[in-house]
Amino acid sequence: MKGKTAILLIVLLGFAHLIAVARSDEDDVTEEVDDPEEDEDEDEEEDEDTEVKDENGVLVLTDNNFDTFIEDKDTVLVEFYAPWCGHCKQFAPVYEKIAQTLKENDPPIPVAKVDATKESALGSRFEVSGYPTIKILKKGEPVDYDGDRSEEAIVSRVKEVAQPDWKPPPEATIVLTKDNFDEVVNNADIVLVEFYAPWCGHCKRLAPEYEKAAKELSTRSPPIPLAKVDATAETELASRFEVTGYPTLKIFRKGKPFEYNGPREKFGIVDYMSEQAGPPSKQVQTVKQVQEFIKDGDDVVIVGVFSTEQDAAFEIYQEACNTLRDDYKFLHTFNNAVSKFLNTSPGQLVTVQPEKFQSKYEAKSQFLTIEDSTTASEVQEFFKKHALPLVGHRKQSNDAKRYTKRPLVVVYYGVDFSFDYRVATQFWRNKVLEVAKDFPEYTFAIADEEDYADELKGLGLSESGEEVNVGILGEGGKKYAMEPEEFDSDVLREFVMAFKKGKLKPIIKSQPIPKNNKGAVKVVVGKTFEEIVMDTKKDVLIEFYAPWCGHCKKLEPEYLALGKKYKHEKNLVITKMDATANDVPHDSYKVEGFPTIYFAPSNSKQNPIKFEGGSRDVEGFSTFLEKHATKLSQKRDEL
Repeated sequence: MKGKTAILLIVLLGFAHLIAVARSDEDDVTEEVDDPEEDEDEDEEEDEDTEVKDENGVLVLTDNNFDTFIEDKDTVLVEFYAPWCGHCKQFAPVYEKIAQTLKENDPPIPVAKVDATKESALGSRFEVSGYPTIKILKKGEPVDYDGDRSEEAIVSRVKEVAQPDWKPPPEATIVLTKDNFDEVVNNADIVLVEFYAPWCGHCKRLAPEYEKAAKELSTRSPPIPLAKVDATAETELASRFEVTGYPTLKIFRKGKPFEYNGPREKFGIVDYMSEQAGPPSKQVQTVKQVQEFIKDGDDVVIVGVFSTEQDAAFEIYQEACNTLRDDYKFLHTFNNAVSKFLNTSPGQLVTVQPEKFQSKYEAKSQFLTIEDSTTASEVQEFFKKHALPLVGHRKQSNDAKRYTKRPLVVVYYGVDFSFDYRVATQFWRNKVLEVAKDFPEYTFAIADEEDYADELKGLGLSESGEEVNVGILGEGGKKYAMEPEEFDSDVLREFVMAFKKGKLKPIIKSQPIPKNNKGAVKVVVGKTFEEIVMDTKKDVLIEFYAPWCGHCKKLEPEYLALGKKYKHEKNLVITKMDATANDVPHDSYKVEGFPTIYFAPSNSKQNPIKFEGGSRDVEGFSTFLEKHATKLSQKRDEL
């Protein structure tokens, strides 16, 4: 009996084992079957990425589905928007109506939108800089829409572009080459010319604005032409007009070049060029007009007196004014009464300072007679020489145009020429006048302490406790502060005399001098700028950076690699300086953005070469260095 039981037990165990194996095989099969299901899920996810969703009739395009959707469409209307944009929110219901209207068109025209804050690749590709931006895509090519944001206007424009025979209008901007440049420029009363490089990012951003301005100005009467030159292809023209950066814009009047100092967007260009196309000098016809300029003015009054517009002297005056029209307000007259009031004769120019700046220490008026031999340059020098009173009012609005000459003695206090405060303002100014008359080689000015709070802080005078403070802005970016004490003309005279004799030490904001500065990239601080960068025995490349600057952080590994590459060059130093924590004590090294990079040749420290346009990598910097280095001992392929 026991034997039979054992045999039965063995049979049962064997059967159980077979069932377990079978179940295991089923599990294996199930796992194998699961794999294609997972693949299907992945495919569905991919489909979702490229799927074009519909929101109230407007199609939603993304970086992933944009090209696939557009590629077979003749015409598509696209809005680039930002979810937080108020204008976009207001426009949304109008856009949905546009979508419905164009859907009913024959054939239907798709209407789409792109969240440019999320789909950054598309925003960058179509150079979206404001919201909403509307573009009509014709066979994939963008056509800008600048009309009214009304349903009627947009639908009308889209239907026009959707016509089978529609072609984009020719560019309003004239393309210039060496073959047609002189003919176009010499025959134009005025023309704006852009010298650009096809690869230049700033040029690409300017291009649509420039073209829009060209279209607008072409409709003026008379039209004002805008033109462009590919400076990388037309190298002779670029060299002839000293083009060193991109884009460079110049105004030409009958072939004579003038600097363009206007805005770089459509409306700014249009307004600026419209003003430039007018005469550079305004005609005055009564004595009262001139009296008002002198009584209430804040800047030098310049008047040219002539018999008629046909006077040769008037033509010379106009030419001189054209060059400086952004810097001065010019007047002219053919009126005998005005001429008599100004004590002038036809063919003469006169400069008069406003009443508030006149003093017993200087002539009320300055005169120049235009002879047949007088040149426009001589007239311009006359303007510049007599533009400032003995002690003028330096402000943020006139600083860059009137007070660039150094040394500049600045007296800071609460400057206010309004009726209630004029007496107090003139009290301190009169004390400055007493000293200024004895130092004609220096420029003197008063300045409001609140307008120049940062400058006072840089001089260490922001908490002096004195009502009046004094600083001298010297040549090469050096600055000097008068020790705080009760202000008087004698105190000021003593300070200016000490400066003249070279007894003053400049104020320099500086981080501590690094104890160990043996790295591949040497650190420069305010106190070591002269010693390292201005060393006439060595070429120096210096990067001015800001610790918070993203571009600077991105550049850091490339710049370090550059330093390592040239570390063994005894006559070349790769350096960097935190321009937010240190003064740059030389005006030649202007820092207007980060990073700013200059090459300071050993033989021309006052004329550094700014790195512009090249690639910010080791190869780009190396090419730049080898082009300008004066003491490079090894060739690039040896390094």
